[in-house]
Amino acid sequence: MNTSELIWFNGEMIPWENATVHVMSHAIHYGSSVFEGIRAYDTPNGTAIFRLNDHTKRFFDSAKIYRMEIPYTFEEINQATKDAVVKNGLKAAYIRPAAFIGNVGLGLNPSSHVAEVMIAAIQMGTYLGEEGLTNGIDAAVTSWNRVAPNTLPAGSKAGGNYLSSQLISGEAKRHGYDEGIGLDVNGQISEGAGENIFIIRNGIISTPPSAASLLPGLTRDSMMIFARDAGYEVREEALAREALYLADEVFMTGTAAEVTPIRSVDQIEIGAGTRGPITEELQSMFFGLFDGTTEDKYNWLDLVNS
Repeated sequence: MNTSELIWFNGEMIPWENATVHVMSHAIHYGSSVFEGIRAYDTPNGTAIFRLNDHTKRFFDSAKIYRMEIPYTFEEINQATKDAVVKNGLKAAYIRPAAFIGNVGLGLNPSSHVAEVMIAAIQMGTYLGEEGLTNGIDAAVTSWNRVAPNTLPAGSKAGGNYLSSQLISGEAKRHGYDEGIGLDVNGQISEGAGENIFIIRNGIISTPPSAASLLPGLTRDSMMIFARDAGYEVREEALAREALYLADEVFMTGTAAEVTPIRSVDQIEIGAGTRGPITEELQSMFFGLFDGTTEDKYNWLDLVNS
């Protein structure tokens, strides 16, 4: 993993190596943490963070579900996120805010719900590989399902939820695939280990609904908006596993994965076995935001020096 010089931790910029927590922290023992994944891009107008306000809102929303108190204002977190990029001299970055319950003693219900907060910014390339953006990746539906409704809230980006992701991704990669896909409790498509999924068939773009035990991603939301702007019909609907095999195109979205096509699922070739034309069009709209070829009409770019 790449590192940086500084991390914002509990209101201060401190050296990376000093950003430590106690081994008795509640989050280590009980998983009481929430986090975000955010990207900053080097644009013609300077370094800009993609959908900063929306990410920060979800950060606070995730904490709210677990009754976790973030002891900073929305504006302070936004500024700290920008500072983590600027003070590390980064033009493009992957940014990781996290809030967690620290050393407040054992017991499932913490004695204090006030969270410790950190924000790190590092250099990171394409999560599923640069080549995958063009040629697509190989994915597999794994034996692990996503959590059922009313067990763990999938709408919260909580650290504990990603134990499921580790099982899904780990199983797929042990069998030689690039990424894993999880089904929901009803056996319908949910999402990838850390990505949302889109299926294209006969020019119609479909994606599982938020009720399918998935995190409604911000890149997912952006793709739905772009697709509708481009004149495509977009459906949020329950999708059977075989819809993956019969699709003309399939792609994944996420802050880390960005927009990555899938060329095969369970060793079944999707479409022509490479990136399809609609996926390529949507990719161009997405990455065009950052090179200036796509108009930022939704004000999704937030300059770090503004």
